[in-house]
Amino acid sequence: MGVLRSTQSLQAEVDELRAALLAGGGHEAAGGWRRSAGRGHADAKRAPGGDAGGAAARAVCVTGGISFVGFAVVDRLLRHGYTVRLALETQEDMDKLREMEMFGEDGRDGVWTVMANVMDPESLHRAFDGCAGVFHASAFVDPGGVSGYTKHMATLEAQAAERVIEACVRTESVRKCVFTSSLLACVWRQNYPHDRRCPTIIDESCWSDESFCRDNKLWFALGKTAAEKAAWRAARGRDLKLVTICPALVTGPGFRRRNSTASIAYLKGARAMLADGLLATANVETVAEAHVLAYEAMGDNTAGGRYICYDHVVKRPEEFAELERQLGLPGGAAAAQGSDDDRPARFELCKRKLSRLMSSRRRCTYDTYYSVAFD
Repeated sequence: MGVLRSTQSLQAEVDELRAALLAGGGHEAAGGWRRSAGRGHADAKRAPGGDAGGAAARAVCVTGGISFVGFAVVDRLLRHGYTVRLALETQEDMDKLREMEMFGEDGRDGVWTVMANVMDPESLHRAFDGCAGVFHASAFVDPGGVSGYTKHMATLEAQAAERVIEACVRTESVRKCVFTSSLLACVWRQNYPHDRRCPTIIDESCWSDESFCRDNKLWFALGKTAAEKAAWRAARGRDLKLVTICPALVTGPGFRRRNSTASIAYLKGARAMLADGLLATANVETVAEAHVLAYEAMGDNTAGGRYICYDHVVKRPEEFAELERQLGLPGGAAAAQGSDDDRPARFELCKRKLSRLMSSRRRCTYDTYYSVAFD
């Protein structure tokens, strides 16, 4: 959504996605259009008794499904047996899928495509109609901005979030929505209460201060905070289950090529986060698993609210320097930290809520370890 790419970056993404598909067992897809008539602007009346049954309950729509996070979510959904409808916004996105050979008579069912503008509630309603759930993984990115994200993009992202939720509410078949937010919507505040004896805990109850973000030109954090708040306002008192996932900086195979712009935008203010113990990373597979497990847990009301998601807290300046190097950013993190290495962090991130959810939903018990090698 709102993504501008060069021909070279488009080809790079096509190559990465094709490789990911082959590595994941080749989720080929039958592309197709499925349009439905609009139903008016009132909230949809859903039948009582919980989620829809049958095949409809396994149909979901994903916005931003060819983004770095969105693609991982789609892949995870297919592994869990869902039918996925990709809401594509531009012809460029459609061309990318065609280059991946995800269309054709010989393709297996599992992924369908529909064109939808996230700023147009009617097109969203048509895209969502017939799906039991929506994963809103789309995000505005502006490669022309110095940090990859602008104040204008922050405003648009909040508007799009509200319209996505309104479309969910209006669509009779949709009962659940999983919304991709960011850890940045939790960590930026000017005056956190602080006890010198122990670090302040940052959990799902914490919200970034929009005024602080605006004053410090933290546009990516502002956009994520405003968008998530807009989604919660739009869903309040409506017949829609909503969960938001707040991942840290998303890394994993291909993140340098496929997610560099969002990563650079995320890292604005990163040195302050590093000093305060708030700079963390989340492997894209962990993020995708969190989305799908939260969605499934919403069916029996064991999931709700916000979920902070991360795998690793970056504590050493050399780790941060490696992130900067991989993303092509100016170095100097190690020198900037220097003598403060041993200073205890003022804050401590907490993902206990998500850990409980994921441990209870996994069918087998295993520990997942991701090294600090980000790619």
